[in-house]
Amino acid sequence: MSDSAAPTGTLEVAMAQALRLLDQDPALAFEQAREILAVHPGHPPARLLQAAARRRGGDPVAALALLEPLLQAQPDWSPARYEHALALSMSGRGEAAIEALRQLLRLQPTHPEAWRVLADHLMAIGETTEADAAYTRHVQCAAHHPSLRQAAAAMLANDMPSAERLLKDHLRQVPTDVPAIRMLAEVAVRCGENRAAGHLLDRCLELAPAFQAARYARAVLLHRDNQAAEALAEVERLLAADPVNPSYRNLHAVLLSHVGEVERSCAIYDRLLLEYPGNAKVWLSHGHVLKTAGRRDDCIAAYRGSLAREPSLGEAYWSLANLKTFRFTPEDLTTMQRRVADPTIGDADRLNLHFALGKAHEDAAEYAVAFDHYDRGNRLQRARLPFDRALNTARMRRLKDLFTRAHFAQRSQAGHPAHDPIFIVGMPRAGSTLIEQILASHSAVEGTSELPNIIAMARSLRQRADDADLSGYAEVLASLDDHALRDLGERYLQGTRVYRKTARARFIDKMPNNFLHVGLIHSILPNAKIIDARRHPLGCCVSNFKQLYARGQRFSYGLADMGSYYRDYVELMAHFDTALPGRVHRVIYEDLVEDTEREVRRLLEFCGLPFEPGCLRFFENDRPVRTASSEQVRRPIYRDGVDQWRHFEPWLDPLKKALGPVLTAYPAAPPDER
Repeated sequence: MSDSAAPTGTLEVAMAQALRLLDQDPALAFEQAREILAVHPGHPPARLLQAAARRRGGDPVAALALLEPLLQAQPDWSPARYEHALALSMSGRGEAAIEALRQLLRLQPTHPEAWRVLADHLMAIGETTEADAAYTRHVQCAAHHPSLRQAAAAMLANDMPSAERLLKDHLRQVPTDVPAIRMLAEVAVRCGENRAAGHLLDRCLELAPAFQAARYARAVLLHRDNQAAEALAEVERLLAADPVNPSYRNLHAVLLSHVGEVERSCAIYDRLLLEYPGNAKVWLSHGHVLKTAGRRDDCIAAYRGSLAREPSLGEAYWSLANLKTFRFTPEDLTTMQRRVADPTIGDADRLNLHFALGKAHEDAAEYAVAFDHYDRGNRLQRARLPFDRALNTARMRRLKDLFTRAHFAQRSQAGHPAHDPIFIVGMPRAGSTLIEQILASHSAVEGTSELPNIIAMARSLRQRADDADLSGYAEVLASLDDHALRDLGERYLQGTRVYRKTARARFIDKMPNNFLHVGLIHSILPNAKIIDARRHPLGCCVSNFKQLYARGQRFSYGLADMGSYYRDYVELMAHFDTALPGRVHRVIYEDLVEDTEREVRRLLEFCGLPFEPGCLRFFENDRPVRTASSEQVRRPIYRDGVDQWRHFEPWLDPLKKALGPVLTAYPAAPPDER
């Protein structure tokens, strides 16, 4: 027996020495345990220590070989079960790790670290609600103070007011209790107070920079707030400390896809699928990234893989339908009809199935049945996301009152002078992705995506206003001097740099909803080009009615709502035509289809770009495309979409009535009568 490893004194002393070695030198700890076993054969703690040493030394397979016979002999021993779950996690057997953790928690429901590791796995497979609950159970079990345990119990019961009161009372007594601050931040997130949550998480990390749970929560919050560059920095810092953590890797994949790093994102999902091969949501997420990458066959296989694992997952059926060029089989149709009629499925699955069935029946030219399914899906979504037409019209009027010709004349020298951005705005489903693909096929232009930066900037300005309404930021913007407006332009350019992957001089920001913020765009970037993508009101609105969006677009789930919103949009853009003459170039979708070369030449001339034939062969551009039209813009222009709305004309009276004179005046704008 060597002097360095020899157990001295009692067995307990020898084990204590070995445990101390475990953190510093796992190989030496293994040898210490082996010498203990030579004296005390079969000693369970020493056998467990050997397994832990192998795992910490980077050999989880060897650890599992030691643990499995130990668990057969000691099936109810919680420390062995926990080590077994960790070894399964490290070996890439995520689903087995989840089951091992669940078994352990059935034996010992108050095991704090088991809840934490389970939360990481659940977050990785998209089970965010269950993951949040698991993390809260971790806090509850780990907390030493009764008030924190009570607050965690309140959070589990979704009693946020009680949780907030308990946590604030506790923090008045112990203001630097970092876990309590982290819990209060989570309460703020669940109450929709993201700004307050951000401040609390910043305070956590100021007090405890190594507090990984707070850093992960901050990364998630930054992602939700569309601050991709900052979120990526936080996740990469987390991964540097814990490169195999499944929730960190999943968030990393999501963020990489968001900023256009789709191949890196796909590689992460490839690995996650090996770890969670039976999880439908991981297959679904992988499919979304494959769609963006243009790998159509692989994407379909991933969506099919999702359905093979969870046959009632409505989102997978809608994802297939949302490829636009995909056609369901008769067997698919029968299965979807059976699923949607099942009274036990949830509303989320049901509405996805209705939209998918609408597309399937439309492809079969069964338009009455198709409209019925679209209408049922829209009704379900409208109940979840109501839209206030009168409020939206009032917002538009307010923007028109503030962003006048005189307003812009007074600030003619303001803003950042950069020419880099080309903004494409307008209604969704109006041809903006097609215009982006055409421009991105020019050697001087980089296509990015629907960038969130302008909307995030408007939100940030609104937080400084007395009025929290969507249009409330305009008064704050009007109060800024030339220097401040230039700074905002610089902030936009810096914030969008993460999305740019080439050295091309110009780049595209294709966020349709930015039509609301033309005044902001011109104020901070007066030399940026702004293009308004416009489509026939019935064609555009029906296309929106058939689309189930991942988020937002509340106006799109009712025909009358949509008509009112389209009308507001036309009137606001007509106002900017007067207030900023010549600053917005309008592309009429039907004209682009009818005479593509003429419209492309006009578009390039407006952007100050020479004509390049590649812009007419945009469908050969294999760049990643994240929007619903990703498959359509990989084909030559076709006329089919121009008049598709006519199939549904018998049911469009509410839409026509809401559109009013905008419909008859198209493509011109009618006089402002409201």
